[in-house]
Amino acid sequence: MRTLAQKLRIILPLVLFLFVTPDASSQLLKKLGKAAERAAENTVTRRVERETQKKTDAALDSILEPGSKGKQGYPDGNSPTDPQVQGQGGGSGPNAGSAGNATANDPKTIEVYSKFDYVPGDKLLFFDDFSNDFVGDFPSKWNTNGSGEIVTINDSPQKWLKILPGHNTYYIPDVPSLPEEFTIEFDILATGLDNKTSSTATLQVELSDNNSFSLKDAYARALIPFCQYSAIGIRVQNYHRQGGGVEINNVVNADLRETVLNQPHVSIAVNKQRFRMWINEKKYVDIPRMLPAGNVITALKFHLNTFKDGKENLFITNLKIAEGGLDLRRKLIADGRVSTNGILFDSGSANIQPQSMGIIRQISQVLQQEGSMNLNIVGHTDADGDDSFNMELSRKRAESVKNALVNVYNIDSGRLQSEGMGESKPVGDNNTVDGKAQNRRVEFIKI
Repeated sequence: MRTLAQKLRIILPLVLFLFVTPDASSQLLKKLGKAAERAAENTVTRRVERETQKKTDAALDSILEPGSKGKQGYPDGNSPTDPQVQGQGGGSGPNAGSAGNATANDPKTIEVYSKFDYVPGDKLLFFDDFSNDFVGDFPSKWNTNGSGEIVTINDSPQKWLKILPGHNTYYIPDVPSLPEEFTIEFDILATGLDNKTSSTATLQVELSDNNSFSLKDAYARALIPFCQYSAIGIRVQNYHRQGGGVEINNVVNADLRETVLNQPHVSIAVNKQRFRMWINEKKYVDIPRMLPAGNVITALKFHLNTFKDGKENLFITNLKIAEGGLDLRRKLIADGRVSTNGILFDSGSANIQPQSMGIIRQISQVLQQEGSMNLNIVGHTDADGDDSFNMELSRKRAESVKNALVNVYNIDSGRLQSEGMGESKPVGDNNTVDGKAQNRRVEFIKI
């Protein structure tokens, strides 16, 4: 450290120089002034850049992770914009197959779904979670005129189909010809969305009169939007050459900006001409005559519009198609028993998935109407895993359904029994994905 004498030896000559030579002092002060001005400008610039970056980050957080300061829904710390994918393409999510982790003993969570009136079909026609496909391959039970691949994320075993945008690119599952009444369910995951995502970025779910890659004589479709800077709504369209062409081309008001960031579950019910669509627990579309008359619709197609390739990605999994039209209430009253594989649980758990509440609601309506009816609730599993574990799991699942009837719909517990059968009474082939899905079921038996 310099002493006072040393500092004076440096400062005094400079002061004398400034007093003795006014011109020199003027020039030096100008230089010092310019340097100070540049330093101030640089400081201000750096501070503005820091504040701008903070505000930009906050804005992006509000778009990519609404309502959260962290990376909500991604417990491993990876947000939808930084997935660690196994495969050649984009990302995925760790919680596939569930629109939530509500349990029958958690009314604060499951009460939201207690008025959810979607009921899946009872006869399974098609199911694919890609469990039999290799990561990096296109799934064996689908067709496309473009490209795509199976991917996983992080340590999750869940597999997803990455679908790519293209003007005429379709993804078509190998579904048997669709009946007059059926239901469709699937999970979707979008990554890379931000406030620049196009207003025309949509997933088109199309019901068609053919399974080719071109439009023919009839279709009905709904376009799920992914735009983040504005609430775009769900576009619904139909066409029937024999019926006079386009009859419906409209936008149903819906703000899905936050919903599409959080791995939504989509449910669709078709009852002859009637078309209904739910996203998570909320019904957005209910059009009584959307499908062409005459049962001409036979195929399901997916098409992705206006996603930025390499930045914005869309994935789909757990596609389930089932023949509908069976009213569980009427069957239970008439036959005294009904079986359904539409009540879904988290994998290896007795936690009821919220989209299953429509069926439990129907059973509650029967019990409320038929005051003398008592029921035995029987749980069944597939053959994966240990026999004793499956027996206990099926018992717990039946108990969860009982608890939902009691706690959510106020059914007297004394009217209900529950038991588990594990894997002991299969109705399908446990060596196939479809057979396993049929075996995971719940029965309601009048006692």
